Amino acid sequence: MEEGTQGLEQQFLSSLEISEFNDMQRAFIDATEKHPNTMLLAPTGSGKTLAFLFPLFKLLDPTSRSIQALIIVPSRELAIQIEQVFKSLKTGFRVSTCYGGHSMKLEKNSLGEFPDVVIGTPGRLSDHVNQGSLETATIQLVVLDEFDKSLQFGFHDQLRDIFRKLTGKQKHFLTSATKMGRLPEFIPFDNPPVVDFLFQNKESKLELKLVTTSSKEKVQGLMRLISHFQGEACIVFCNHREAVDRISLLLNDHRYEHAVLHGGMEQLDREKNLIKFRSGVVNLLIATDLASRGLDIPEIKHIVHYQFPPKEDAFTHRNGRTARMHASGQGYLVLANDEAFPEYLDEKSVEEITIEETIASEPSEFSLLYLSAGKKDKISKGDIAGFLIKNGGAASSDIGLITIMDFSSYVAVRSTIASNLVYKLNGEKLKKAKVKVAEAN
Repeated sequence: MEEGTQGLEQQFLSSLEISEFNDMQRAFIDATEKHPNTMLLAPTGSGKTLAFLFPLFKLLDPTSRSIQALIIVPSRELAIQIEQVFKSLKTGFRVSTCYGGHSMKLEKNSLGEFPDVVIGTPGRLSDHVNQGSLETATIQLVVLDEFDKSLQFGFHDQLRDIFRKLTGKQKHFLTSATKMGRLPEFIPFDNPPVVDFLFQNKESKLELKLVTTSSKEKVQGLMRLISHFQGEACIVFCNHREAVDRISLLLNDHRYEHAVLHGGMEQLDREKNLIKFRSGVVNLLIATDLASRGLDIPEIKHIVHYQFPPKEDAFTHRNGRTARMHASGQGYLVLANDEAFPEYLDEKSVEEITIEETIASEPSEFSLLYLSAGKKDKISKGDIAGFLIKNGGAASSDIGLITIMDFSSYVAVRSTIASNLVYKLNGEKLKKAKVKVAEAN
């Protein structure tokens, strides 16, 4: 990846408060580098928006005063959602959103100021095209998001009207949650390369179980549940950061090793906690839905919903982003006696279980070391592994996941040798420069 592109990616990910793209997003981004017209097949709620927004931003010219990209979606809800994500990235690019029920006059005024990107539904965009209020000559990219739904909803004619006004020379990104047959005649290309992640739907084998408690004992009931996982990776989802912190305090009192993740934390702390979890230094993550976006950790065995999200898609998002790729994932609902069972789930299909005792926590096999050198110091994973083995006396089997950031690095090492490595390596030279080595708290 070129340095400029890498910097843009880090800015993009940082704005979203995620550490990296998931496999599907990465595969699609890579495909768009090679092909002008690309189709993405992936389940609803799997992160297709981020998959197409990043390559879209790379194509935009910040000096242009023209409409450069058009995102067509089947519903106003999706249009608003994408607009919110777009604005949250704070890139400086301007966006205008057009949909039925919105003021046509306001939309025309906004389009007259030539935003960089226009998001809209087929019907409203067709109206603007036919009335001449949407300038299409400068559009370099068209995104057809949830294209299958646009066709299912009967927008064929409106889409055809829009494409008749386009130059035909622009790039195209198509996304769909279902396999599509022959593309409609107004699409100016055939058989685009397909990035297919629909297999994730088929491999989802998450079983849901219900744990009921009194309202006063809910946190203790949660602790009893997670104590039985015994080193198997688990994410506990909460709706609010206050619940995350409350659970964390109880776990600390009982010496259960864990990491937390929510939007009130500093970026460095969020990244470090994700590294601990991803590395297996801790196997328990207590998090808000911040952890359900772009978290690429395929070995999650247990998902626990301590608090239920208000909508089913958020619930699916939590499950799908984590346990989808595991062959036998377990999902748990922790429900206090004064809480209602979520309407979007079938209570009869969820098995209720009872857990009577708390099992003592086992200490982690790994600890996390911090090194004060990173990508900007031209440090590689091989450099770090060699440093630990040659200078520190570690065996290759003692070294786990190595994560290199811009100005620092983190490496999981066996807990039994962590203190000794710090003693031997702190202040030693790594590629001609002395580095600080410490255990990461």
